[in-house]
Amino acid sequence: MTTGTDTTNRPAAASGTFRIGGDLEVHRLGYGTMQLTGPGVWGPPKDHDEAIRVLKRAVELGVDFFDTADSYGPYVAEDLLREALHPYGDDVVIATKAGLTRTGPNEWPPVGRPEYLRQEAEMSLRRLGLERIDLFQLHRIDPKVPLEDQVGELKKLQDEGKIRHIGLSEVSVDEVKAAQEVATIVSVQNLYNLQKRDAEELLDWSEQQGIGFIPWFPLATGGLTGEDSPLTEIAERKGATPAQLALAWLLKRSPVMLPIPGTSSVDHLEDNLQGATIELTDDEFAELSKLHG
Repeated sequence: MTTGTDTTNRPAAASGTFRIGGDLEVHRLGYGTMQLTGPGVWGPPKDHDEAIRVLKRAVELGVDFFDTADSYGPYVAEDLLREALHPYGDDVVIATKAGLTRTGPNEWPPVGRPEYLRQEAEMSLRRLGLERIDLFQLHRIDPKVPLEDQVGELKKLQDEGKIRHIGLSEVSVDEVKAAQEVATIVSVQNLYNLQKRDAEELLDWSEQQGIGFIPWFPLATGGLTGEDSPLTEIAERKGATPAQLALAWLLKRSPVMLPIPGTSSVDHLEDNLQGATIELTDDEFAELSKLHG
């Protein structure tokens, strides 16, 4: 449902709300921090002050769900969040992840040993300045470590009050079901956008279960927003930008969808968030849906 909040000045509020885990209410259009880092998701941003402005502006525009990870930088994105937003507003929800290590730009080896996941959770708590992480996600399942050991460690952290809810990233329906034998899974985060829909089965199942679905690369990292975008013609007709249409399509696709478009530019942030205010007709949604890549 859409809240009665002022959506002119706080467009993210127009995306409606979703309760992560049944008790963490957030606006469905959030913000992902990966693009705040350097090339290859490695090192600091090229413009530190703009990165801080982006995070502060996101809150002003109604964003209350921020997705990050220890591996973004590594550690850079979490540090920026704390610098920009701490002490956090009561309504700000920060989701972070662990389970991918960094051996260089664009390199992401998975490590799911329980002691490593615990270390990273403890370090994220310290970096973010939190006593409890609202949503802690296993960034990837490590094939070298039993799934029950990886999720089991997160369950221990949850039982200790250090994390509130547990999520998974890049998983299948069967993997979520297996994880649910160990702990309650409240969210999944898979690659999904208008042109890349391999996770359709997981999305539909998540909707049936009331599990939040966080699509990463919701704009195909610019592939849906450039001059050659397949959305350009429809966007001009609608008086919107391709990015706004791509996000509006995601929001209409499912009530459990929680897109987290990221950017290092305040201008792009403001443009993206207006996507929450665009209402697609069923015919427009169907036309966009035909652009499957």
